[in-house]
Amino acid sequence: MRSLRSNRRLTIRWLAGLLVLLVSAGTGYCQRIAALGTPQVAPAPKTSIRLANLIDIALERNPELKAAGFEIEAARGRAVQAGLYPNPVITIVGDELGDRTGPKGVNTLPLVTQEIVTAGKLRLARSVAERETDLAGLVLARQRLILLTTVRLGYFEVIAGQRRVEVLTKLVGQATESSNNAKKLVGAGQAAKQDGYQFEIELERLTAEKEAAERELAAAWRRLAASMGVPTLPYPQLEGKLDAAIPEYDFERARVYVIAVHPEARFAEVAITRADLFVKYQQALRVPNIAIGAGYVRQNQNQSSDYTLQLSVPVPLFNRNQGNIRSAQASYSRATVDRESVQNDLTKRLATAYGQYAASKARVERFRKTILPKAEESYKLTLAAFKGVKFEYLSVLQAQGVNKEANLTYIQAQLDLWRAGSEIAGLLGEEEWPFQK
Repeated sequence: MRSLRSNRRLTIRWLAGLLVLLVSAGTGYCQRIAALGTPQVAPAPKTSIRLANLIDIALERNPELKAAGFEIEAARGRAVQAGLYPNPVITIVGDELGDRTGPKGVNTLPLVTQEIVTAGKLRLARSVAERETDLAGLVLARQRLILLTTVRLGYFEVIAGQRRVEVLTKLVGQATESSNNAKKLVGAGQAAKQDGYQFEIELERLTAEKEAAERELAAAWRRLAASMGVPTLPYPQLEGKLDAAIPEYDFERARVYVIAVHPEARFAEVAITRADLFVKYQQALRVPNIAIGAGYVRQNQNQSSDYTLQLSVPVPLFNRNQGNIRSAQASYSRATVDRESVQNDLTKRLATAYGQYAASKARVERFRKTILPKAEESYKLTLAAFKGVKFEYLSVLQAQGVNKEANLTYIQAQLDLWRAGSEIAGLLGEEEWPFQK
């Protein structure tokens, strides 16, 4: 019994030490969630994670990315198979069995036949398959950029949602103060009762907007978690600010870079190479393969041992693979046209994102430097005047509404700017963007 109690104490100490180690490891909330993957794990009340942590989880858990990786392995397998030489064929033949002069007949065993592949068909077939492997790799690269962009967009939506809740919480506090002041004025007979109701209505409206913002924040997090591949990931507080410095971009330099290195542009280039090789492969198929054979023959009628040699060559009289050659040539022409289409599409997408980026950036600057300070100052002055009974309640409500709209519009403008920046970063293939380290 003493030994059993001692073992229990050691077990408890070991578990306690392990718990302390896990808590003090500092590996980050997202790494623990990615490792455990269970919805029961909840973050500590003050836990916060960064954009880089979310991307790490997404790269590890996103199913579309995993599927693209498996497709590369499948393409590699097809490339190996395409270059393998045909297996030899072993045949055993028994003729004239039961003949009176030699009941055992004429036996050919073994007869070994081998197909000789001509015109470099195996090399061309493997080259075509290897280009398909390259294409699968570029699909993975494209899926990775899509995932990075999706996570970044979701991240900034959550950051904007957090900011909306913060602003509306502050506005609810201001509206509460105004409502309390109105009640005091009504109680002192300095304001009509219906005027006090207006402040109460405004307070209820802002409270309803705050609650709606909280629900939308929860929905934005669920969308982000699902896009990462961990839909049950509990919501933590995300690190980051909408007013952080966003990278600068020059459209023309970005355009040249995008059409040169983007996975879709490279996919179009490799597709042309693959189509060209496929044309050559189809043309090589016009040259027939040769089958040669050799075997041992035992003639039991006259008790002799003989040998046999065979040579087989198809005659391309009717089928010269002309239909497949024509189809492959058309596919090559289509691939060259697709390259131009892809470049045009990438340029269009970059132009759209850059236009939104430039417009949103100018809008954010105007709100930050001019509109927000004036709206805040106007509200403070109007509220101070209301406390001194110099203005009517409508002036306070109007200033309060202007301040609210200015703050919420500013948040939306910031979100639009980061959305556009995320799209540009995705097109440029930026891995560390904008402040992940």
